[in-house]
Amino acid sequence: MHRLLITGAAGGIGQIMRRKLAPLAKILRLSDISDMGVAAENEELVICDLGDKHAVMELLRDCDAIVHLGGMSGEAPYSQILNANITGSLNLFEAARAHGMPRILLASSQHTVGFYRQDDYLETSAPMRPDGLYGLSKCFSELMAQMYFDKFGQETAIVRIGSCFETPRDHRMLATWLSFDDFVSLTERVFSVPKLGCPIIWGVSNNDTLWWDNKSANFLGWKPKDNSGDYRASILANVPRPDPGSVSALFQGGDFTQKPIVHDL
Repeated sequence: MHRLLITGAAGGIGQIMRRKLAPLAKILRLSDISDMGVAAENEELVICDLGDKHAVMELLRDCDAIVHLGGMSGEAPYSQILNANITGSLNLFEAARAHGMPRILLASSQHTVGFYRQDDYLETSAPMRPDGLYGLSKCFSELMAQMYFDKFGQETAIVRIGSCFETPRDHRMLATWLSFDDFVSLTERVFSVPKLGCPIIWGVSNNDTLWWDNKSANFLGWKPKDNSGDYRASILANVPRPDPGSVSALFQGGDFTQKPIVHDL
């Protein structure tokens, strides 16, 4: 492709994808509200508040594909989530529609289903059970993606990211970990298959412990290679195991299920 847009490029995952997705396009257009440093030769840096519909409309101009990582990435006061994740999602999808509907990879979250227990095994068709305002905002963006596909034909891959870090950090992440390389290979498949539609995909590596069934996304041909089991011994030796009755041991969303709601409007 000629131009790939990555929103949220200053974030933890965005900084990694900025480097690892560079081979996918001649030009990377990178966007965030935070400083993104100095542009490389093949980069365009655009400061953009996703809540500003006019700025987002210009941001998507001449883009061939979008990796949408932007927005609040955790529980936060409602005003921040509303602007970045809800209004921001509407602005992004409307801008995509106005600019020829480039294919979108939408970063959703495991927190759309955070109140399921860790002994539940979920297909993508399981009803949403968000564990807070952040998870609720991701439910909204998933439903928006489906509506824009049904109404206009906008193709979007909804990727429910588990825990995307260099390595898993705790016992829960032994089930939720998504390696950077597996996220890259998933992104490559999303933008290369002839027909995408609007699938929900569990963003999780090939871990020994899994809570989620990804068979509905088999058509992508994505085969994650990394396994959190490679780090199990280290986590067992160095990370205290949560109390069996704690939310970290009971619910898929972990401690997000007990974080307070901050309604500041």
